[in-house]
Amino acid sequence: MTNKLYDALKFVAQILLPALATLYAALAAIWGWGYSEAIVGSISAVDVFLGAILAYASKKYQQGGGE
Repeated sequence: MTNKLYDALKFVAQILLPALATLYAALAAIWGWGYSEAIVGSISAVDVFLGAILAYASKKYQQGGGE
C-alpha cells in the first residue's frame, strides 16, 4: 500500500465516514427518513473494517514489511 493510498484511506476512515454517518443520522431524525439505523450502522461497520485494515497495514509497515 502506497503512502498516498494509506493517507487517503486514513482520511476516509477518520473524517469522512464518521461525518457522513453523523450527518445522515441527524438529517434522518429531522426529516423522518427511513432505515436510518441500518444506514448509519452500515457506514459505521465499513468504517470499523477500514480502520482494522489500516491498523494492520500500519503495524506491518512499522515492522519493516514495507509496501
